[in-house]
Amino acid sequence: MEDVAVEPIDLAARVDEALAVQAVAFGLGAEEVAIRRQIVLRHLCFPGVRALGALTPDGRLTGFVYGMPNSRTHWWSTVVEPYLRRTGTDEWLDDSFTITELHVHPDFQGRGIGRALITTITDGADEPRSILSAIDTESRARRLYRALGYTDLARPVHFPSAASPYAVMGAPLPLAR
Repeated sequence: MEDVAVEPIDLAARVDEALAVQAVAFGLGAEEVAIRRQIVLRHLCFPGVRALGALTPDGRLTGFVYGMPNSRTHWWSTVVEPYLRRTGTDEWLDDSFTITELHVHPDFQGRGIGRALITTITDGADEPRSILSAIDTESRARRLYRALGYTDLARPVHFPSAASPYAVMGAPLPLAR
């Protein structure tokens, strides 16, 4: 992680830069980025939302994470709740810190930036556990989450308009090191 600092960012002010990182990391087109821009800006109005960025010395955003205390009234929770109920894990929707987005530019992956982002943001959480969703495939992200103590709570989970199924994962806090 040499030459990259993890620190709080004003995500509203840097939303386009953050979404540019997500677009490259996730292969998103301009239309999807425009939709996600509105979602991120709406999320920033929720209580307790926090964002961190991974910044180069010249201020380039190489990765970001944001999350918030979970609420069963959030759209994400309403989608995943039936899947969690089926596996008897829907209590994870209560008193959890949700990792809403975590992305690292591919040129900077494999350097511990994602690990630093997620552990730093969850270390500041008041909740005793964390939940997130990830595409349900073997990936660097899923391996990282497992190494940090996340386990599958429900899979496959299907989000409206998402082509790929997801897994919902949860971990006690603090995350494993």
